Order: sequence, then C-alpha cells, then structure tokens
Amino acid sequence: MVITLAFLIHFSQAQNTPQDYLAAHNAARGNVSVGMVTWDNNLATYAMNYAKLRAGDCKLIHSDGPYGENIAWGSTSTFTAVELVKLWIAEKSYYNYGANTCKIGKECGHYTQIVWRESVRVGCAKIVCTNGGTFVVCEYDPPGNWDGEYPY
Repeated sequence: MVITLAFLIHFSQAQNTPQDYLAAHNAARGNVSVGMVTWDNNLATYAMNYAKLRAGDCKLIHSDGPYGENIAWGSTSTFTAVELVKLWIAEKSYYNYGANTCKIGKECGHYTQIVWRESVRVGCAKIVCTNGGTFVVCEYDPPGNWDGEYPY
C-alpha cells in the first residue's frame, strides 16, 4: 500500500544532498528505535530516472516499481529535501500505533514508509519541472507499508 500526498510549500535553503535525506530519515527512525537506513545509489538512480519522467507534468503518479516510494510535488523549485522529509515525518501525528491505522481522513503512509523497520536502503531525487514546480521521490528497499503489518 503506497499513499500519495502533495505539498504546496516554499523553502529556500539548499539541503538536498544524500546526507541531508539520510539525516532526516534516520532522525525519525531513531525516535522509534528503528535502525538507520543507508543511501543506495541504485535507488537514487531509479528515483532520478522516474523523476525525469515526471518533469513535463509534475503529476503525483507513482512509478509502480519494485520499491517502496514516497512522492511529493511543490509549487516552486526552492523547497528542500530536509523540509519535505520533515513534512512526511509530521504525519506521525496521524498514525495510531496501537490500531496500526491512520486517523480517519488523514494520511500517514509516508511516515510509516520512512520508519518501516525492514526498509534499510533509501535513494531520493529532486527535479524542477517544466512548470517551475518540483517533484521529489524517495525509493525504499525492501518496500514497506504492507497491509496488516506494523512498521516497527
């Protein structure tokens, strides 16, 4: 199960390196005592190749590939990887661990993918679309968000 969410955000700091993505992911994982993810260049390449396919329209359409996937769109080219990942992490407030569900009418699948215990590798990419917006995708291996399973 993969969930899509659009963010209309404006940020200006350039925090888009692999280390930036990892730091944000691993901070969230550490908060729930889940091991760290490592950067995977193959996943990052897959993410970039898919992001390039979305450059013409920036539509929030999943790749339907073999990995877990978080995608987002921003209305400008200036938001950062760190801020985007933090918005995904903010979905934690909508996740009920005891019931293993999201609050009704809310999404939390980006968060649960980030903290999915079995997902140990990540690769992300950010591109500026032809309309001036930004498309960001993170790929996770092994994928998470399996129905009925807890993330940690």
